This record gives sequence, C-alpha cells and structure tokens, in this order.
Amino acid sequence: HLQLVESGGGSVQAGGSLRLSCAISGDLANTACMGWFRQAPGQEREGVATTDFGGSKIYADSVKGRFTISRDNTNRILYLQMHSLKPEDTAMYYCAADPEMTAIQALGAVAGMDYWGKGTLVTISS
Repeated sequence: HLQLVESGGGSVQAGGSLRLSCAISGDLANTACMGWFRQAPGQEREGVATTDFGGSKIYADSVKGRFTISRDNTNRILYLQMHSLKPEDTAMYYCAADPEMTAIQALGAVAGMDYWGKGTLVTISS
C-alpha cells in the first residue's frame, strides 16, 4: 500500500517558479518508478517528468530545460522544480508511482501507474 500527497501548487505569473512536493508513505518497493503528471481543463492527463530506481529522468518535450524532477529517499519526498513557467503549464499536477515500470515507459503510460495522489493545482497567469 502507498499514499502520495502533493503540495506546493499555487498561482504565479509567467516566468515565475514553483516547487512541487510529493510526500510518500508506505512501502517504497512500490515506488520503483515515480513521476509527475498533469491535466489541464478539458484535456487528457499527460506525463511531465518521471524517474526510476535506475536513476533515469525523462521529461516531456514541453518542459525540458525548465523542470527538474528529483527524489529524496531519506525523507521520502519526490520533487518537481519548475522554472520559467508559462500559462500553458496551468493544470492539476499529480504525483504517481509504480512498482514495475521504467521512467521511459511511465512518461507515456499514464493509465499504467498504480498509485496516484489527489493533485495540486498550478495556475500561471500571463
């Protein structure tokens, strides 16, 4: 069993920064792969950034160079540092985990992630 709780969302102007956090409780064996996903109103949920126990970090093209995913296993937190935010980054951001997938697989396999948080809202104004 695993619980994921996101925090750090908010409203900022374009060009600003935010850092999202995902607190992890439960069996870390279920977190071999973790990632951040987002869903804008009226759109499908999409992968933003993923990482796995092998150390791979995979990013959606739309966020490369602006977002950084990192993981603190000691404190059981997954982070998403976001810089140079754009209005099109506005969405509900979700933390997710899976015991088997790799980071590459997970980015494009939203439905395959086993565990999900409830999300944190990010709103970017122009």
